[in-house]
Amino acid sequence: MDRLRAAVAVANIPSLLPVLVQLTGDQRWLEEPYRPTRGRGLDDHDDGGLPASVQQEIREHAAAAIEDWLGGALAAIPEPSEALLVRMLSVSMGEPIPEEYGPMLRHVFGLLPEAEAERPVTEAVTPPAGFRAIVIGAGASGIAMGVELNRAGVDYTIFEKADAIGGTWWYNRYPGCGVDTPSHLYCYSYFDAYDWPAYFSLRDTLHEYFETAATALGVRPHVRFRTEVIAARYDEQAQGWEVDVRTADGRTETHRADVVISAVGAFGRPIVPDIPGLDSFAGERAHTARWPEGLDVTAKRVAVIGNGASAMQLVPAIVDAAAHVYVFQRSAQWAAPFEKFQQAVPDALRWLFRTVPQYRLWYRLRLFWNFNDKNHRALQRDPSWPHPERALNAINDAHRDYFTQYIVRELGDRQDLLPHVLPTYPPFGKRMLMDNGWFRTLRRDDVTLTPTGAAEVRPHSVVGGDGVEHEVDVLVLATGFDVVRFLAPMQLVGRSGRTIRETWEDDDAKAYLGTVVPDLPNFFCLYGPNLQGGHGGSFLTTLEVQARYVRRVLEEMFRRGLGSVECRQDVHDAYNERVDAAHERMVWTHPGMSTYYRNSRGRVVVNSPWRNVDFWHMAREPNLDDFHVEPRRAQVAAAG
Repeated sequence: MDRLRAAVAVANIPSLLPVLVQLTGDQRWLEEPYRPTRGRGLDDHDDGGLPASVQQEIREHAAAAIEDWLGGALAAIPEPSEALLVRMLSVSMGEPIPEEYGPMLRHVFGLLPEAEAERPVTEAVTPPAGFRAIVIGAGASGIAMGVELNRAGVDYTIFEKADAIGGTWWYNRYPGCGVDTPSHLYCYSYFDAYDWPAYFSLRDTLHEYFETAATALGVRPHVRFRTEVIAARYDEQAQGWEVDVRTADGRTETHRADVVISAVGAFGRPIVPDIPGLDSFAGERAHTARWPEGLDVTAKRVAVIGNGASAMQLVPAIVDAAAHVYVFQRSAQWAAPFEKFQQAVPDALRWLFRTVPQYRLWYRLRLFWNFNDKNHRALQRDPSWPHPERALNAINDAHRDYFTQYIVRELGDRQDLLPHVLPTYPPFGKRMLMDNGWFRTLRRDDVTLTPTGAAEVRPHSVVGGDGVEHEVDVLVLATGFDVVRFLAPMQLVGRSGRTIRETWEDDDAKAYLGTVVPDLPNFFCLYGPNLQGGHGGSFLTTLEVQARYVRRVLEEMFRRGLGSVECRQDVHDAYNERVDAAHERMVWTHPGMSTYYRNSRGRVVVNSPWRNVDFWHMAREPNLDDFHVEPRRAQVAAAG
């Protein structure tokens, strides 16, 4: 097949090797001379570091094995064991993978739903008559929860205030908006066979993915659009919740449910900075999170306030059209090379990804490891390290050298910018950004960097902290989101009558496993406090773990005839003490920078201190000893 051979000719060698093993059963492909070397950084390492003759031999045998499989031959190892998955991935990556990752690899490989059938079930697990759940939000979290509720046979409604699926990928639509996780990893394990056109997808493709997933996975029929949840109250007598929603025409409705699951996400509430004169600006003004349709920057002078992730995407995307771009930087940012940014996946490889699931899954597993826990050690403080002001440990310092050299190379003949763009804090102290041409863009004559930030806005200009005034036509706020006030602005009232804002003292959010909170029976929070993988990993993998945890708690409720489950205060407190203690040893509490990961008290409330594999094992099976439980005594009638 010419198409097959064209695809294999440009395929990733380290991904082809385990495909060969699976299809043929011949494990000699895991031995020398076929073992790839270890790659550098986040690169795909497409040639495996192998001699051309060995690469050619692998490609020829892989093409033959895939051709046989397409012709009807059965794969010799259709579902590798955990031990074999670990061994195969270790060879593919050129480095040892710990055995503890075996179960999680099965999950990422898409084998977990089948593995769940191995769990002993002594009686039918079905929801009691009339049992109903409400999910808040139809973004990535809401879709994942819908999948699990479908599996559990639970009647549910997803209330979504927007008029489309997608959450952050519906709201954010500024030029250059995209994801910094590889496309083939930024997808559900049960909906991974998507025809990604680029290695790192932009907003329109991502929104289309979630729209397609919601339909294909049977979630869309449960979504009620243009309906915003404004309040929810726990009813102790009914063992359920009253939920107030605001409809598209402004009416308020009250619905009842046994269980409420928040899937509102964290990146939904834009921060508008307190800059003197901001409201006096007479030109066009926008926040990246609410980019207005039709805003055209062509031949205009544009001020961009902020230089975080959204600014790094926006500025290179508009610079060719704009007359001049003025960047008002709040603080320097570390950024890593982004080799395949906006690179299209070749048509031949798109065919291979669509047609040969084994190749797609092994490519995905390699991404999983490359973008996962590898950097966790580099984020731990070494008390004996002699230079704590610049790095945490020797590994972290090596990262500093690597990223510094990269920035120096990117700046080229504009080394005068280096003191302004080179961070003084340790790498990973803030969110590690992916460089999509940011430093090269700053070199341009039509780009001006003001490293002292914006001090004042006037009707037709922005004044920098250095006192220099710049006349502009368009003002863009790239100032991020209020991510520390989880669940805001919803009014959530627990068993005691306290609101969640009172319990959390506004911005000090805590939850057991980032999912359940004392005083909130039958309430679950997806993408809750201390769950963001600041060192790596795929957000969607974490969501799947959480949503599966919630489903298994519900199944235990059904099995035991329970009406309510509420996280125990002692369990919750002990867990969060461990979270805080772990963070005290990590980079995000370093005093040398500010970060949106921390609240007003300086406590890290956004990022998880755990390796992704640690959280996966913590949330693998719920333990109902962690909860106060009550027998079911009443049916909660659904309304509306």
